[in-house]
Amino acid sequence: MFPLNFPEYTFPIKKMDEREFIFDSIRRKWIILTPEEWVRQHVIAYLVQTEKLPASLIAVERLLKYNQLAKRFDVLLYNTLGKPSMLIECKAPSVKLSGETLFQIATYNMVFKVPYLYITNGLQHHLYANVESEKYMPLAAFPKDFLHH
Repeated sequence: MFPLNFPEYTFPIKKMDEREFIFDSIRRKWIILTPEEWVRQHVIAYLVQTEKLPASLIAVERLLKYNQLAKRFDVLLYNTLGKPSMLIECKAPSVKLSGETLFQIATYNMVFKVPYLYITNGLQHHLYANVESEKYMPLAAFPKDFLHH
């Protein structure tokens, strides 16, 4: 794949039937290596290896229901009390992060009501704090206290 704006990490990758797969340590299975999955795996590596977040506090690609619609979130982080704390939306590097991306994750957040949102395409990263119901403020740095919110 291609370099992203993350520290360099090593991933288990294998090729089967002309397709590449990457091992997801959270879901504990091989996943087709798409550009979006490449970004998601870097986010997971960043959280576990760089931020030292316990893997047990990370959920990946699970179903959520919103207004009778079935959707999948990319990554959800839990705090030390087991409550959702940060919702992460990953896009392929070719996808420009926009207000539409923030709207998508903010819509998902109507279900979870987490204090932090993070959107990334692997090249750009945007963090937001949920300052009041459905109002988000950009943050300059990864919040260090989200494990306790």
